[in-house]
Amino acid sequence: MERNIQKVGVVNLVALFFAAAASFAVARFSASLAGQISSVFLGLGFLAAAVSYFQMRLEDRERLEKLEFDELNKSRGSSTMFTTTEAEVFPARRAREQFERFMVPAFTVILFLLQAGVAFVLWSELKIIAAEPLRKPLVAMALYGLFALVLFLLGKYSAGIARLEGQRLLRPGASYLLLGAYLCFAVVGCIVAVEAGFLRVDFYAAHAFSALLTLAAVETFINLVLEIYRPRLKGQLARLLYESRLVGLLSQPEGLITTAAQALDYQFGFKVSDTWVYRFLEKAIAWLILLQFGALLLSSCFTFIQPGEEGLLERFGSPVAGREVLQPGPHLKAPWPIDRVIRFHTQQIQNFNIGFTPDEDEEHEKTIVWTVKHFKEGTNLVLVAARDSAGSTTGTNDQAVPVSLLTAGIPVQYQISNVGAWATNYTDAGQMLEQLAAREVVRYFVGVDLNEVISTGRQAAADALRERIQQRADELKLGVSILFVGMQDIHPPTQVADKYEEVVGALQVKEAKILDAEGYRAKEIPLAKARAEKAVHDAESYRFQTVPVAIAEAAQFTNQVAAFKAAPKVYTARSYFQTLVRGASAARKYVLMSTNTQDSITINLEDKLYKDILDIQVAPGLKAK
Repeated sequence: MERNIQKVGVVNLVALFFAAAASFAVARFSASLAGQISSVFLGLGFLAAAVSYFQMRLEDRERLEKLEFDELNKSRGSSTMFTTTEAEVFPARRAREQFERFMVPAFTVILFLLQAGVAFVLWSELKIIAAEPLRKPLVAMALYGLFALVLFLLGKYSAGIARLEGQRLLRPGASYLLLGAYLCFAVVGCIVAVEAGFLRVDFYAAHAFSALLTLAAVETFINLVLEIYRPRLKGQLARLLYESRLVGLLSQPEGLITTAAQALDYQFGFKVSDTWVYRFLEKAIAWLILLQFGALLLSSCFTFIQPGEEGLLERFGSPVAGREVLQPGPHLKAPWPIDRVIRFHTQQIQNFNIGFTPDEDEEHEKTIVWTVKHFKEGTNLVLVAARDSAGSTTGTNDQAVPVSLLTAGIPVQYQISNVGAWATNYTDAGQMLEQLAAREVVRYFVGVDLNEVISTGRQAAADALRERIQQRADELKLGVSILFVGMQDIHPPTQVADKYEEVVGALQVKEAKILDAEGYRAKEIPLAKARAEKAVHDAESYRFQTVPVAIAEAAQFTNQVAAFKAAPKVYTARSYFQTLVRGASAARKYVLMSTNTQDSITINLEDKLYKDILDIQVAPGLKAK
């Protein structure tokens, strides 16, 4: 029987080797990623089977050595003649112990490094590799089906012998045989799915196999760590360090039921596995699982579209004729994976931002200034047609810079108007719309004026951008309606905003001085004209007043000449007295009535600066009587 066990181990070893090589060759020929990764598991199984076979040979030598020693003891009747050490008496056992002590951990470390290294390479390659169409898929499917059948039969036979006869060294090879069979079956299913139109199934299966290899590497590492702290009892067989429990569970899931039964027996203290309930579940577990699977498939025949949503019904990846779009409400469909419903929020207003990434920490700020950064990331837009304060473009002025930079925060709100076009025309319609809108924003801002767009031209810019994005989306058949394009945050870059404010302030001061000069001119010119008109009118009035007086005086002088010639003495005396009357009419006069005195009278004709009491006029009624 032991010889038969070794033959089974050799068969497993050879089968895993040829299966790994043939699987890799077929996978490379057919360009199947999942097939290439499945061959990695078969190769690792070959290494595990090789070590277990070598350990099997050592244990067989130890068994024969022990039989020979027992026979010698019986023939000699006593073992006192053997005075040598135990290592010399049992060299095979010593070799087996040394192998398990040093070689098995070393091989497990190498196995872990291989699993981790291959997993790392696979994940790195899968990020950059593109799924290729399969070559000769029918041939690959037939060969993988043959590999799966052969591996399954050999694995089942080896697993049965290992379970019935307690041959633990057959378990690693049997587990990898069964796992290889299941992986080959999975590769066949992937090829069938690719031929049915699901082109990326093989690519997804490659990711799943890589994840399984990663888990196996993690399990091997944990086993190595636990082996350091495992208690070691003499004569107690340890579990094989390189044997994967994960691989064993995947290849023989029925072992999980046995493990659960043993745990229940230990927990409750009696043979739960001998009760009729457990026996019934053990026999009917497959039907129960099948019933649950059927109920799951039946539940996938019903779908409910929520209000505000529309569903796209696909059958094997293609829209169902006549039922392409499902409106809100209950609907029937074929079970998964035949039919699939993709839901879209067609009534929901969706948005994205162009030119900036919002900062949640700054959203609560009520005051936003140009010189303080208020977003995580921003994009500077180039403006070529900027104009100076005089209205001319900077391109005509050799002293000015022909371009300007602008930081813009532009939110865009949209709504899905045609769910069929939105879902089927592009792989990622949302990303396509964002890129389209960003392109139109850049193209628009190249030809606008900086000062205009950040002040009075915001609404016009928003309307123009919305029309441009909508027109371009309609040309590309995105099936979307652009509802709003905002200009909420447009200013020069934060790094130069303070300098821009200084320039704007200087321009405002300049404009204020110009306006003050214009006001002074508007004030002074009319006043000067009014003063000139007043001087002219005053001169005219003086002329009208002076000329007649001069004419009258000239006429009076003519008459005076005639009167003087007629009576010179009379005219002279009369003129004298008239002059005296005019000059002394306002002066106080004193009349002296005495005739017998000779007085000297002095008359002061100087003007008085101050009046004295004698100068006070007395009313006629108040004179003394």
